[in-house]
Amino acid sequence: MNGEDLVRLSACDAVDLLARGEATPFDLLDAAEARVAATDGVLNALPTLCFDRARARAERLAGGAGGGGDAERPGYLHGLPVAVKDLSDVAGVRTTYGSLAFADHVPRRSDYMVERLEANGALVVAKSNTPEFGAGSQTFNEVFGTTTNPWNTALTPGGSSGGSAAALAAGQVWLATGSDHGGSIRNPASFTSTVGLRPGPGVAPHGPVRLPFNTLAVNGPMARTVEDAALMLDAMAGLDPRDPLTRPAPSVPYRRAAAEPVPPRRVAFSPDLGLGPVDPEVRRLCAEGARRFTDAGAAVEEACIDFHDAAEIFEVLRAVYFSGDRAHLLAEHRDKFKPELVWNIEEGLKVDAGRVARAERARGALYRRAATFFETYDLLLCPAVVAPPFDHRRRYLDEVAGVRFEHYFGWLVMAFAITLTACPAMSVPTGFTGDGRPVGLQMVAPMGREAELLSAAAVFEALTGLKDRVPIDPRAGEPV
Repeated sequence: MNGEDLVRLSACDAVDLLARGEATPFDLLDAAEARVAATDGVLNALPTLCFDRARARAERLAGGAGGGGDAERPGYLHGLPVAVKDLSDVAGVRTTYGSLAFADHVPRRSDYMVERLEANGALVVAKSNTPEFGAGSQTFNEVFGTTTNPWNTALTPGGSSGGSAAALAAGQVWLATGSDHGGSIRNPASFTSTVGLRPGPGVAPHGPVRLPFNTLAVNGPMARTVEDAALMLDAMAGLDPRDPLTRPAPSVPYRRAAAEPVPPRRVAFSPDLGLGPVDPEVRRLCAEGARRFTDAGAAVEEACIDFHDAAEIFEVLRAVYFSGDRAHLLAEHRDKFKPELVWNIEEGLKVDAGRVARAERARGALYRRAATFFETYDLLLCPAVVAPPFDHRRRYLDEVAGVRFEHYFGWLVMAFAITLTACPAMSVPTGFTGDGRPVGLQMVAPMGREAELLSAAAVFEALTGLKDRVPIDPRAGEPV
């Protein structure tokens, strides 16, 4: 099998080839490196490469030493090349967080998640581009510049895991890591017709971090198919005593849930979560996608959790997170930080204890409303993003359907409202606008039900027939 054929395999098929000895990690490394060389000049998805490091690890795997993990356990990747978002440390590899303040930073140790992936046979070949500290869902920064969308290189792939999403859609790697606070996995998945899963807090470890008890920001898998995402979650998930929120991996692998899917029985759909404007084409495509579940025997009806105060809750808790995590850097690096980052940190410093207390109480009430809602419904469906991909020269969307947003993350409301529930959520391709821009359907399951979410997503993926649309060769186009 030549390199072109290899890059078009799903991650599951590639891992199965590796496990059977029908391909070697070096075959896949060569194929990935050639694909990056052929496509990344117009995408800028993987600005930092570390193929030499990956080949050294592949030598250790081939010799049966130093690879760690158990080749028989679920999620073992057998030497599959992956990309890691540039917010997560990889030992010995330049890791900038998209910030000029860390432009030359080379960590000595890896993030806990990266350690787990490598112990389970992953070969890290690159760091994927991200906006500065992941702030904003448009992937550009002053260190590496702008990442573009393979479907139309005049458009953004979204963010903050935009580099990972673009790399997957273009076939540069088979799997990539993402992180999600206000939609940073789900938004770029929607914009690139790939799959992105935000698991519940504690499913995948991360750290060391300054705020280990924070439940808004999580790591998760990004892939081209639902089963691939499940495979990667198996490789990521598990108890890590260094991360206080983690819990043991499930006894039944996530991949099995995706490979042997069971349709949901009762599904709710909301075109907007009651929270504001949604582009008419996005609304239509997501409604059509939701109705597909009737073909699988599910009852689909319009219903929603009450999210009336989600925007206020998230604005407060996000600001507190930004100040707690980054205020100590502001005095030294203010001139190097982008204005949106400075604003969000300073907003957190201005929030008084009473407002934080009200937001926490309100989030608790929202969680209880969500739990009650899922006593009736197996799944909540809605758009992943309020609009399709837009011109990569725009810093963010400030208006949709004639409605203006108050701040740079206001347009991410469909994702950040779900973040507050702590429920697992993912974006799965549901179609394309008339001018060819991808749209993702967001699927939300009850807290702790990642397996059921993956199962329902696999049912939906089979109904749409879209999973074989990627990888694609990058396409030039006009700004929208």
